[in-house]
Amino acid sequence: HIPQGPVCTNLGLKPGQRLTVRGKIAPNAKSFVMNLGKDATLLGLHFNPRFDAHGDVNTIVCNSKKVEEWGLRKLSLTFPFALQITFDVNQNDVTVRLPGHQFTFPNRLNLSVFDYFDTQGDFTLQSLSWE
Repeated sequence: HIPQGPVCTNLGLKPGQRLTVRGKIAPNAKSFVMNLGKDATLLGLHFNPRFDAHGDVNTIVCNSKKVEEWGLRKLSLTFPFALQITFDVNQNDVTVRLPGHQFTFPNRLNLSVFDYFDTQGDFTLQSLSWE
């Protein structure tokens, strides 16, 4: 069972806006998840850093979910996680900015607004801000 963190709804994030997440990763973290989308069933970005989970070590798994239909994309990284993560919402993708690294993930569901954000797993949310 993965512990559920805060759930935010009605964010209203649109292209050109940015969500900044700050928090702490548990000392013996296995993995954590951040979801960004329309709601819990339509996730434009499922961001899942895995330190040692599901057979993945030091891997970030990114995905999208439409009801129960998942795509798949994996990125292997060194983990810079004293944590601030920024999600920049663009017209066709989301740019994920980590300390010393960034990548984009396509907006596969063509969401015009990201209203939903949640965290799960070995991560403690300290602050959430958007602009």
